[in-house]
Amino acid sequence: MKPQVLQLNPLLIPAINDKLAALYTVHKLFEIADKDAWLRDHGAAVSAVVTGGHTGISQAMLAQLPGVKVVAVNGVGTDAVDLGYCRARGLPVTATLGALTEDVADLAIGLLIAACRNLCAGDRFVRDGQWELHPQPSAIPLARRFSGMRVGIVGMGRVGRAVALRAVAFGCTIRYTDLRSMDDVPHLFVPQLVDLARNSDALILCAAADSAEGIVNAAVLDALGPRGFLVNVARGRLVNEDDLGEAVASGRIAGAGLDVFVDEPRVPLALRQSGRVTLQAHRASATWETRTAMGEMVLASIAQALAGERPKMSLTT
Repeated sequence: MKPQVLQLNPLLIPAINDKLAALYTVHKLFEIADKDAWLRDHGAAVSAVVTGGHTGISQAMLAQLPGVKVVAVNGVGTDAVDLGYCRARGLPVTATLGALTEDVADLAIGLLIAACRNLCAGDRFVRDGQWELHPQPSAIPLARRFSGMRVGIVGMGRVGRAVALRAVAFGCTIRYTDLRSMDDVPHLFVPQLVDLARNSDALILCAAADSAEGIVNAAVLDALGPRGFLVNVARGRLVNEDDLGEAVASGRIAGAGLDVFVDEPRVPLALRQSGRVTLQAHRASATWETRTAMGEMVLASIAQALAGERPKMSLTT
């Protein structure tokens, strides 16, 4: 009999689903109407859990899975999993660390260029037939050059370093802030976020910082200033969205590019209605290449755990 896997989120790559189904008996909890009843009746037989970063898994659900040997998170966020509980239980929790780096960094730069160059507004201008009605060059306001900007990076981990590499190729000057200065990074470390913002044309949030909240507030946005741009590809809650909405509406910052939000999928009206904010639906890792790599890492974590090994990507054991 094949080991039983409980899947809490869909996997979007058909080939990964096929491999999972070939190796294991997969129960898709997200398709089961009475989840509590199913867990009561079948939870003891589950050997592995596949979940997403947003969904995670509750301690109460884990208590109904006494035989589970691994929780494989298809993503990098683990704040929806009680890592302390899992660590005390000796239960490996894995994440797909590293698989998302290149795509997230690509989108960070893409959002910044889109915000600086008003790409979305320009697209609408052409699509809506406004160019034919207003062919004069002054019909669209002048944009801001990205090349040569002073870029401040919040969080110089995998994604922060990948963003810095790309920005340097555009002739940008890089400064960063993190919990500490890093000896293997050639860029200037700035201890205080507000000082980093004051000396940046664009502030790009790349920090995992699961416990941080609202660190980009009115004071930081005012330091960024009316020609400054904010990009967030990290965690929505790093930004005080009320402060950001007011700063954009009043012109206290030039614009923003956002892929993550505090209460997804609900996005504040002030941000949705602003033509100076470029929005994405938490899609930084949404490419065939990255999602396939993530799925392969999930499969590897399950195989390693069920073979009695410590999964390579375990964060708790």
